[in-house]
Amino acid sequence: MDFNRQVIEEFRANNGRVGGPFEGGRLVLLTTTGARTGDRHTTPVGYLPDGDRILVIASAGGSPRHPAWFHNLRANPVVQVEDGVFTYDAKAVVLAGAERDAVWARAVEADPGWAEYQAKTTRQIPVVALEQVAGGPPNASSWGAALKLVHDAFRRELRTIRSEVAASGTTLGAQLKVNCLTACQGLSFHHTAEDTGTFPGLETRFPELGPTLDRLRGEHEHIAGLLAELRRTLDRDDPVTLRADVDRLITDLEAHLTYEEEQLIPFLDA
Repeated sequence: MDFNRQVIEEFRANNGRVGGPFEGGRLVLLTTTGARTGDRHTTPVGYLPDGDRILVIASAGGSPRHPAWFHNLRANPVVQVEDGVFTYDAKAVVLAGAERDAVWARAVEADPGWAEYQAKTTRQIPVVALEQVAGGPPNASSWGAALKLVHDAFRRELRTIRSEVAASGTTLGAQLKVNCLTACQGLSFHHTAEDTGTFPGLETRFPELGPTLDRLRGEHEHIAGLLAELRRTLDRDDPVTLRADVDRLITDLEAHLTYEEEQLIPFLDA
């Protein structure tokens, strides 16, 4: 309990970044409602990206019993998720049958530690999908801070993916492909939201931003081209080219994000 409390405090103080055994990994804070008490309980859990949802695995380190948070969400499937940028309500769906088996196989391929946990226990370790049902704006003090928070989340995820690609050797695992495609989907959504919402609103209020926003729109098109090429590389199962694609995406995206922050944050905070 003390360890969990320390992780939770560090997570919230550093917008989702923690050290120790979770450093560099994907982590969320999962808040469930107690099955017997009705009390709220928050637990740090690792997760796997999966498109519009995330996946959590109730391993409990291979314990013979399911973790308490799993019993809670089975009784009360509406949970709260904190990812360091957003806090949102999600519906917990316990996967079963072929869907569960396919996701489990992906997880084990990406991290054999899951198989080691399963070997320690006779229970089948559950896999749970968390699907967002309601949410709000980023957990930031201003719109400028929110932009930086979102950008930093993309930076961290792409660095994680680069490490995974580097460690993948001559094959591309199924979960690694999902991680890449989920990041591509998130970036595309973010840039579309800026092009159709944030940028027109800024341009109306600050006409002098016109040239800057035009440049950023052009950079969005360039990034979209890089994402399309990355998807084609995934289709070809080409790990060598993927490493180059991810490196180029990170380099060009970092330049874009830095320029956007320098130019827009003063106006957003105005």
